[in-house]
Amino acid sequence: MNSTKFEIEGLVLLEPRRFHDDRGYFFESFNEQKYSELLGEEVVFVQDNVSYSKQNVLRGLHFQLPPFAQGKLVSVLKGKVLDVAVDLRKNSSTYGQCQTVELSAENGLQFYIPQGFAHGFVSMDEGTLFSYKCTNYYAPTHEETLLWNDSKLNIDWNCSKPIVSDKDKIGKLFDSFTSPF
Repeated sequence: MNSTKFEIEGLVLLEPRRFHDDRGYFFESFNEQKYSELLGEEVVFVQDNVSYSKQNVLRGLHFQLPPFAQGKLVSVLKGKVLDVAVDLRKNSSTYGQCQTVELSAENGLQFYIPQGFAHGFVSMDEGTLFSYKCTNYYAPTHEETLLWNDSKLNIDWNCSKPIVSDKDKIGKLFDSFTSPF
């Protein structure tokens, strides 16, 4: 398995090894021992989620507050997304910076986003299936949303007319958010 680390500490792009033959391919999508070794920390996932999105659906920027903060291992089962992580760790030298990656069923990449990050994505294909492995349970009372198009974050979503939920349209501005991370 190949892995790529970014300037923003903690974010890791993973490329599981695919075994191809004339029938298709096989790959190991998660192995706790291998992933903990690659990520440099023990990773325990307690909840798996899958979302379906039409083309141009933008979801985010979401995160959960402690003690329900979540790390996520995300990937695309069908289609393609532009995935975004925003560093919310106030003592980080990259606080407020964003990392974008393209994830698709074709490239098979996985993106690990630890606790202390806001997360979002925009679907670049019709009928995208997006998978999340989470390190903590969903707690609606601890969920927060940053405004996806906040000029302070300056995220290029590469989408001229995103479809955004009412909840995501009223996310907090980054400058009005006080980070607990």
